[in-house]
Amino acid sequence: MSHFSMKSPAAARLALAAALALAAAPLGAQRVTPSASSLLEVTPYAGLMHFGEIADGPLGTSVRSKVAPLGGAQIGIKLSPNVALVGNVAYSRGDLELGLPLIGGVDVGSSSSWLYDGALELRLPTPGGFAPFVQVGGGAMTTKLSSGPVATTNTNPAFVAGGGVDVPLGHTLGLRLYVRDHVARHDAGSVGDLAMKADVAHNVSGGFGLRLSF
Repeated sequence: MSHFSMKSPAAARLALAAALALAAAPLGAQRVTPSASSLLEVTPYAGLMHFGEIADGPLGTSVRSKVAPLGGAQIGIKLSPNVALVGNVAYSRGDLELGLPLIGGVDVGSSSSWLYDGALELRLPTPGGFAPFVQVGGGAMTTKLSSGPVATTNTNPAFVAGGGVDVPLGHTLGLRLYVRDHVARHDAGSVGDLAMKADVAHNVSGGFGLRLSF
């Protein structure tokens, strides 16, 4: 009996350690990585849009949109684990500003823009599950400028480039952080009594989205 009583505490500790190891093993095996079998991804996103100058006017004046909130969604179709075709639609609305020499910006109306494009996305997964990505493509911007009773709407082609990183939250869920640039020439025509000369502008947006894989 004494021989058994001396070994029983050690045996109990060994059994407890084995039980804990068996319980922890499944948790250690569960790595948060995107599902490799997913072919379709949908990413609603929100952020801010910084518009370039829409146009130059006489005597050093200019027309531009203030930084404005932006919301949109992206649909992606995987061609391979690291390559996808993506399509984006986004909308932004803010104040229209007239830039005056020495005075600065003066609110003169409102500006709203639809942005839509298609792009090729290249993703580089890392061992930790994080995936930096880049996008290159083309599309268009439809911009409506309103100043008092006068409004003008124009649609212009745009070159699109961007990048960011996907942060895995689960096998079919992830957080996307992004920056995108729509390079477009605004055929603004006129705003009020000002005749405008169209500029090529960088329209940069940045924000975050929730990536859903199917």
